[in-house]
Amino acid sequence: MLKKHTLVGAAIALALTAGNALAAVSSAEAAKLGASLTPFGAEKAANAAGTIPEWTGGITKAPAEYKTPGQHHPDPFAGDKPLFTITKANLNQYKANLTAGQIALFEAYPDSYQMPVYQSRRSGSAPQWVYDNTLKNATSAKLLDGGNGFADAYGGIPFPIPQNGVEVVWNHIARYRGTYIVRRASEVAVQRNGDFSLVTSQQEALFKYYLPKGSFADLNNIMFYYLSFTKSPARLAGGATLLHETMDQVKEPRQAWGYNAGQRRVRRAPNLAYDTPIAAADGLRTADDTDMYNGAPDRYDWKLVGKKEIYIPYNNYKVSSAEVKYKDLLKVGHLNPAFTRNELHRVWVVEGTLKSDARHIYSKRTMYLDEDSWQVAAIDQYDGRGELWRVSLAYLKNYYELPTIWSALDVFHDLQSRRYYVQNLDNEEPNTIDFSQAIPDDGYFKPAALRRRGTR
Repeated sequence: MLKKHTLVGAAIALALTAGNALAAVSSAEAAKLGASLTPFGAEKAANAAGTIPEWTGGITKAPAEYKTPGQHHPDPFAGDKPLFTITKANLNQYKANLTAGQIALFEAYPDSYQMPVYQSRRSGSAPQWVYDNTLKNATSAKLLDGGNGFADAYGGIPFPIPQNGVEVVWNHIARYRGTYIVRRASEVAVQRNGDFSLVTSQQEALFKYYLPKGSFADLNNIMFYYLSFTKSPARLAGGATLLHETMDQVKEPRQAWGYNAGQRRVRRAPNLAYDTPIAAADGLRTADDTDMYNGAPDRYDWKLVGKKEIYIPYNNYKVSSAEVKYKDLLKVGHLNPAFTRNELHRVWVVEGTLKSDARHIYSKRTMYLDEDSWQVAAIDQYDGRGELWRVSLAYLKNYYELPTIWSALDVFHDLQSRRYYVQNLDNEEPNTIDFSQAIPDDGYFKPAALRRRGTR
């Protein structure tokens, strides 16, 4: 059964949709952050059954084995063993704590899909300056134009005590993921028979919203810059994509450019949004599926349903371990369950229903967001007939060098084609994501830089 969250005004909040935003919360309400609530607005207390522990600060430092920025992450919970494993045979016993999408995966792959369940560890954490900014945002942040943007927030979660569904969506989009990141990783479409071919790229992102010495006034409506350069296969190598992601998407929608190495031309990519299919994803991922969900939320009415206790992927260090080879991880239909870890956590549940005058291949999206980080952990996506079509899962872990919760891998399952797509594979790369590089200036992310850097 869904649990209503215990915040003041919850009864109102559960009935609101994206078009009916409330003002920022009062100072008295915000004072709960860091007291009865975590600094990000989660319930600090354990659940009644004791199966979800109290939050006591999460991971606050990297383990001793982590020596160098960009190093693959040693598992801080390597000694943990599964408490039990959910299978098709015992599925009915655990359905109350599973999403519709997870249940559908058991139905689709009854002989192979499993969920090893471990001790729940509330490892979520963030730097103190992000917590401090989140507290400020609670009483200042506001939605723009019915939720198509937000203002007067900076360097933290904009709506830690959410009052409607679209605020929760913006919390995911604007969550903390460091300031400047560099990584080389692969994405792959796994076919029905298990065949796959990697597409590898160099990715860079500058989250202007999280520049420590910046402010909302300095943003000039830019939340972050994103660059991606394809390295292989040879037929795609040299291509590049540049994004300028805005906060007020009504005032100025996302700006995007693409570089074609064969033509040596930079072109605007105005359609790189919403349900535009991503070429490298073999039709299994839309533009707004990236990072589980991104971009303008204006095509959906977002309803804050409440909270629920769900088994979600959490503390997944094995799936990104350098000791795990792609051929062992990527199996027919889904990841190899032996390398996955699931835990019981409280999640925010938000339903997005396509507006009657809007177009998208998904008629509904049900999101499940980790309460400790605002990271989307799972999404159930429905087709135009209202049938469950795709199931997206983020295999979360704490990047303790920052620290922050983010996904190690994002996996997108297509129930109809029985194929799936995986992003952020770097097990076989010499390094993983690096948060320590010097922060470039804005000129580094201008369209003119694409042609200079987008070479084969």
